[in-house]
Amino acid sequence: MLDGLLPRLARIWRLGIKELYSLKADPVLAGLILYTFTIAVYTVSAGAKFEVENAAVAVVDEDQSALSRRLRDALLQPFFKQPVPISAREVDAAMDAGRYVFVLSIPPKFEHDLIAGRDPALQLDIDATAMSQAGNGAAYIQNIMTQEVAAAMGGSAATPVNVVIRPKFNPNLASAWFTAVMQVINNVTMLAVILSGAALIREREHGTIEHLLVMPVTPNEIMLAKIWANGLVIVVAATLSLVVVVQWLLNVPVQGSVVLFVGSMLVYQFSVTALGILVATVSTSMAQFGLIVMPILIVMNLLSGSTTPMESMPVWLQNVMQLSPSTHFVALAQAVLYRGAGLAVIWPDLLALAAIGAAFFGLAALRFRKALQAAG
Repeated sequence: MLDGLLPRLARIWRLGIKELYSLKADPVLAGLILYTFTIAVYTVSAGAKFEVENAAVAVVDEDQSALSRRLRDALLQPFFKQPVPISAREVDAAMDAGRYVFVLSIPPKFEHDLIAGRDPALQLDIDATAMSQAGNGAAYIQNIMTQEVAAAMGGSAATPVNVVIRPKFNPNLASAWFTAVMQVINNVTMLAVILSGAALIREREHGTIEHLLVMPVTPNEIMLAKIWANGLVIVVAATLSLVVVVQWLLNVPVQGSVVLFVGSMLVYQFSVTALGILVATVSTSMAQFGLIVMPILIVMNLLSGSTTPMESMPVWLQNVMQLSPSTHFVALAQAVLYRGAGLAVIWPDLLALAAIGAAFFGLAALRFRKALQAAG
């Protein structure tokens, strides 16, 4: 048995080396890998923010009292830009033009009514098309107004229950800590599928598939060679991106074991590269492969839990997404890198990744074998 296994491993090794040389000879693809795990990770993490920052705000001050000026001056940077005073007649046009995310309206005699014990109201108009800022910003402004009014009236903003908030794993609630790691994971998914599928399509378009047919290799050996070669490139690039870009340049702390994460990524690579080969077997050209793989990647990335929590999705969709390898990898990556979890916590997701990868590999091998028989 060992005598037959060693020659097969040698063939898989040599075919994988051929894949690496093919990638080296393609500067566009090599440049894409470099860009995806460096500039793309850094710019998205540093630029795309979920918290409120520099939100445009305007104030309609029809009271012109000391309290109204205090409320306007309480909207400070970096959460908000300098508040712009406008009239009530300008509100609709300004909101329609998208010049402001928030417009705070202070009614006439606001301070007078407050001192008299009446219950005056402040109006806050929100441009909810800016979703990431609309919800959080409204809560910020509400808290600011409550505290300022209470302080001006000589009271406190105390409530019957004192809620003490202690965020774990991200004490400052910095979105870059979340975005950076998730960007690396999403890029791993995208490039693993594209590279493995493109490698198979390239063999067909360049006519080298006929060369493979006359060689003493099996379809499984060809697939395994493409999987380990392309997977190795992605794992190395993603690991360097995590250490250099995420930890060093973006100063995002990693709580858990990077070695455990890389080991899990090897299992994940097996499943997604097998998926890429499976898609390539049903594609007749590189263009068709791209059209098929784009919606698959969009669904895998958006519904894996890397963008929105799985718990916020419908139950039926959560169950369907359990068939996607990205769902399990995102879960274990967050557990390891954010919460410092060990193998005892993530082993169910690793087992699911291995099972899904085996299913993808089996289907891809069946399709690839039929394609080779048709070509021969």
